[in-house]
Amino acid sequence: MKLRYFFIGLSFLMFGCKQNASKTADLKEEKHAKFEPEDGEVILFIGQENDALGGTEKDKNGYLDHFPAPGGFTMYTDIMPGLTEEFDGHSFTYSGLNGIFETADWGDGPENMSIVLGDEDFKNSALAIGLAIIDNEEKIASGELDSYILKMGKFFKSLGKRPVFLRIGFEFDGPWNRYERVAYINAFRHIKDKLDQQGVTNVAYVWQSKGFESSLQDLENWYPGDDYVDWCGFSFFNNYKQENMIAFAKLKGKPVFICEAAPTVTDWEKDPKGNTGLTKEMKLSNPEQAKLAWEEWFVPFFKTINDNPKTVKAISYINANWKDKPRWKVNPTFKGIDSRLQLSEFISKKWNEEVGKDKYLKASPDLFDKLYN
Repeated sequence: MKLRYFFIGLSFLMFGCKQNASKTADLKEEKHAKFEPEDGEVILFIGQENDALGGTEKDKNGYLDHFPAPGGFTMYTDIMPGLTEEFDGHSFTYSGLNGIFETADWGDGPENMSIVLGDEDFKNSALAIGLAIIDNEEKIASGELDSYILKMGKFFKSLGKRPVFLRIGFEFDGPWNRYERVAYINAFRHIKDKLDQQGVTNVAYVWQSKGFESSLQDLENWYPGDDYVDWCGFSFFNNYKQENMIAFAKLKGKPVFICEAAPTVTDWEKDPKGNTGLTKEMKLSNPEQAKLAWEEWFVPFFKTINDNPKTVKAISYINANWKDKPRWKVNPTFKGIDSRLQLSEFISKKWNEEVGKDKYLKASPDLFDKLYN
């Protein structure tokens, strides 16, 4: 009899443990990453140079001059002092932290995030930064370039509560960036550790893939670790069908930031509608090409977001005239691209219908508080 009661008691104990474990699992699932909005909500970012963004005294024909202020904007900087890049007869030598405090142009158009940050129209927008570290991963990991990290940290702290999404070594798996895997992981970790030591609290750390070809195992091999990555990210261009980052992020319980997105066409041998001659360019100013872009790129783009309401929580559309930038004039993916939304009445209407939904978080006086909760 006593033995029977023992087993009954043990059963209740085990049931209670299962219940507690279930509650713990639920709490773990409900825990949000840094600046992660609620399920079904998506922070809308726009990038990625001053002329693409618009809205300032100098740049008056960009996104902000035609659409409501986005929830965030994307720009770039680097820790690559001394590195020189050449493109289309031009060259640019990096000095480190280019484009933060003064205007820089590495063939992609003028870049000065301080101008945008100081503009009244952007006061309620978060900031996403692509931080390039090409050929400097080992120096960063060893501490040799800590002065740049310290200066960057001071800059972040000067922004107060403005959320910053820092994409360290963005597109880490892209061969054009020639990152060495172990050195890259160590550099990523070192940058976060140093910023943590400085007391920087307004930065979410984003780990961004090129968005195609890398398998789940490849991504695992490059992963800096749960304690270092707040968001997983990837680029959404012409090879979006090959991306695995959403599946990987779900395994890790991380939100996804589609960090770079624009319609490109280089992987289509011919248009499925039979319209030949559209594979070399994609100008939204061309009504026929704009409709093709909507059907073949924008529809799958928004479907990816809508199909993953618990995972895809931020997007950044690149509203740029790629084809006129020296850096991209000979690039097979971007040389014929003009992705400025405002050039197409058709695209603008469709865009406003989609991102005008409440789920897309745009600039507002309470946005920062919302993202901190």
